Amino acid sequence: MSTIRLADIFNAHFEEYLHKYGKQPLEHYRAANAIMNCRTERLGSHIYECENCHEPQTHFHSCRNRHCPRCQGYASMQWVQSRVNEMLPVSYFHAVFTIPSELNPFALRNKRAVYSILFRAVKDTLQQLSLQDRWLGAKIGFIAVLHTWGQNLQDHPHLHCIIPAGGLRTKDNSWKHCKNNFFVHAEVMKQVYRGKFMEYFKQSLHKEDIKFHGVLQEYSDQSKLSTLIDTLYKKDWVVYVKPSFASPQAVLNYLGNYTHRVALSEKRILSFENGKVTFSYTDYSDNNQRKTMTVSAVEFIRRILLHILPTGFMRIRHFGFFANKDRTEHINLCRKLLGEYEMAAKEALASWWEQILARTGKNPLVCPVCDSGLLKVVMIIPPLRYKHMVT
Repeated sequence: MSTIRLADIFNAHFEEYLHKYGKQPLEHYRAANAIMNCRTERLGSHIYECENCHEPQTHFHSCRNRHCPRCQGYASMQWVQSRVNEMLPVSYFHAVFTIPSELNPFALRNKRAVYSILFRAVKDTLQQLSLQDRWLGAKIGFIAVLHTWGQNLQDHPHLHCIIPAGGLRTKDNSWKHCKNNFFVHAEVMKQVYRGKFMEYFKQSLHKEDIKFHGVLQEYSDQSKLSTLIDTLYKKDWVVYVKPSFASPQAVLNYLGNYTHRVALSEKRILSFENGKVTFSYTDYSDNNQRKTMTVSAVEFIRRILLHILPTGFMRIRHFGFFANKDRTEHINLCRKLLGEYEMAAKEALASWWEQILARTGKNPLVCPVCDSGLLKVVMIIPPLRYKHMVT
């Protein structure tokens, strides 16, 4: 496993990045500060002492920033644990919705607006089609997770949706099962999704929610903008449905690995020397071959910061009968209609504490020196000022 930390690269070259690219959005500074200071004395610490050998242990605090690769494991375990009681005893589908590359510059410079359009278009597409008797004729629920990156860390916004294979029929208050190959043909879903997205995109342009910054300035010319819109309507948008999961337990395992993923896991960083970073990636266009890429540290930081989300923007959302409003009531109704709820998924999923023990192979409350005494807190040291502060 790589011992190179993302913080090492940011600490060594973030100033150089700022010198090259100038002033950054506030959320970029926040994410960079969090990554550079995570688990260092700058964020403070807890001092523990072993009850047996009295050896002191210092545990530095985590930044808990959602863009930090070192802070997602615990958050992921907690989130998945809270999903256990929401799982239904049916199979689940995994659908992925992408946008054409021509829209990437718009998304990069208007993140909140374009990402919101993506969520809205996908939600309306799935809900509208599922309610039609021609397809399912029932209300569905699903979880949508936004990813903004490709394997090479370039911008590639897309939405992953986890969808139970069935829905609630409002006509007779019953459960309607999906067919084995999803409830609607992919080609139909593509066309509806494209229409929805483009309609909301044009509305945002009209309301000026989407701004023409940087390279987008050319689209201030109405003729060029109209040409782009015509091109997008003619393109074949990529939407696909992966094979259904084998069980609710498989869904939970997938969600645990996927929902809180950041643009790059540190284990993919192979080397960092002489101002160059080498990382591994999967080339999906070349039979999923594993390859390596080397870029300058400044370019590497630029690619990481492409995927910093706007402050407060929710990248995991629940829709249909999984929506926060009346979620418990709807899920209980689904279980009742499906018969007695299978508790296998809940029993098979370990608690977050058991998952920590399984991942690390040790109890973090046991002294690593004598391997027998319990650690107790003797002092809490508050955080210092960040090394890089926004002025």
